[in-house]
This record gives sequence, C-alpha cells and structure tokens, in this order.
Amino acid sequence: MDFGFTEEQQQLRKTIRTFTEAEMLPHVMEWDESQVFPADIFKKLGDLGVLGAVFPEDLGGSGYSYVDYSILVEELARVDPSIALSIAAHVSLCSNHIYLAGNDEQRKRYIPGLAAGKAIGAWALTEPESGSDAGGTRCFGRQGNRSSSSQGADPGGAPTESQLRRGRCASRRFASR
Repeated sequence: MDFGFTEEQQQLRKTIRTFTEAEMLPHVMEWDESQVFPADIFKKLGDLGVLGAVFPEDLGGSGYSYVDYSILVEELARVDPSIALSIAAHVSLCSNHIYLAGNDEQRKRYIPGLAAGKAIGAWALTEPESGSDAGGTRCFGRQGNRSSSSQGADPGGAPTESQLRRGRCASRRFASR
C-alpha cells in the first residue's frame, strides 16, 4: 500500500505553492502590520478553486478530497497562517456546515457563491455562558417577529433561512424571544 501523494496531489501542491510565493509572500508583513484583510487574495483563491475545495463541481466546488484540501491549507499556512485559518474557517466551519446540514435549496443558494469567493463565510461560536463549547451555545435566528432556536429549528435538522442569513447568537439570559 502506497501512502505517498499522487501525481495530481503533487501538482496541486506545486500550483498552490507557486501562487502563495508570488501573490502572498511579498505582502505578508504589510498585511500583518497594517491589519488589512487581503480580500483580493481571497477572491483569487476562489478563482483557483481553493474556497470550494471539498464541494462537488455541480455546486461550483472543485471536488477535491480532504487530503487534497489539507495540502491546500498546508501550503497557504507555509506563507501566511492567518490566511490559511481564514480559508479553513470559510470552507470547514461555514460552507461545510451549510453543505452538510443545509437542505438542497440552501446548498444551491449559498455554496456556489462561497466557493467562488463572492461571499466570505464565518461561524459564530463564543457566547457569554458557553465560551467555545459549541454544544453549549443557545443560538437563534430572527426574521421579522419570528425566532427559532438552532437546536431543533427544523424537523429535518436543516438550519432555517433566517439562521443562515441573519443568524444571531446570545445566551438565554440576554435573548428576548
């Protein structure tokens, strides 16, 4: 059994390394010192297929494996760990949660734009009473006069449209429902 990288994976590493050294490395210190988020790099990574790495092509993704994805993140982190973490949050915490827990309509609506870099994904976690314990959060989405908890909001388990678009987290103590 061969545990080495395939030729395609080696080419993927080379492609991303070339990109990071040409497009990111010359600017890393400038971005860090000026505390600027390089949105143009994010868009270029979308064009390269990085932002949609693990999603199927029919949703605008690249259809890569998780080994391929780990190569992408590793190469980004070689040059700028903060961009690598931003990409990992975008792909794994935001887009992948929609892909895994959303319904087909939500996947078709959000994944293509996230994969292309037209939107930047995020994930809210910390709350006053749960810290970084994701299971202890008490999130709810609000649209107009309706509210719904993230815990059991939809009988099918999918987040509501309101949670995806205008998700808001607060402890029960601060939440008015």
